[in-house]
Amino acid sequence: MNFLQSLIIGLILSVAPMTLYAGNNSSDQHLSHEGSAVAPVSPITIGVLGDSLSAGYGIKTEQGWVTLLQHQLKQAGIAAKVINSSVSGATTDAGLQMQAGLLQNAPDIVILALGANDGLQGKPLALIEQNLSVLISRAQSAGAKVLLLGIQLPPNLGRRYTEPFFAQYRTLAQQYNIARVPFFLEGVAGVPDLMQTDGLHPNAQAQPLILNNIWPVLQTLIAQVSPPDIK
Repeated sequence: MNFLQSLIIGLILSVAPMTLYAGNNSSDQHLSHEGSAVAPVSPITIGVLGDSLSAGYGIKTEQGWVTLLQHQLKQAGIAAKVINSSVSGATTDAGLQMQAGLLQNAPDIVILALGANDGLQGKPLALIEQNLSVLISRAQSAGAKVLLLGIQLPPNLGRRYTEPFFAQYRTLAQQYNIARVPFFLEGVAGVPDLMQTDGLHPNAQAQPLILNNIWPVLQTLIAQVSPPDIK
């Protein structure tokens, strides 16, 4: 073996292996049909833009459904990172200001969970729908799939307001051809054991149930944006 051959072999052996993001149990590198190593799959990015219901108001951050989502992705072996841009008290107006920072991260999926505070404040339905429309359009223009989380308002606000408020999420999902969870607090809202003392915010016990409402629809979107497995 001459000097040049020895040098090439030494360089090959000195290269450190590349690892996948997301901490799953797959090998560090995928192999092609010929057995040669190929580049690892890049993680997808999921952005969450919401209010206190997604920011984990009144509970520990690690107990919130968004943090639980991060764990769920890891357990499912999905290479993904989650960016939570939710802020307690945020309205759709605030969301318009917050969204630019989220989109700078080039998310593949944007989970949009806003509107509850607008409704509680009795803002005009036309304004809420217009703001949600802009939020959806911006995310789509940035190349992201959108998952719209519907929310219902307490009945004491009156059916003339609460029914069209809830219906707007379905209308927007159809208009923009996006995925929707009709009511992401289904089975949680109104259940005393699952709510904090204010009656508005889910407690820690409710967070896995919220994620269960979201996960099946989100899984479908993840499959759409994830690169195909290398066989």
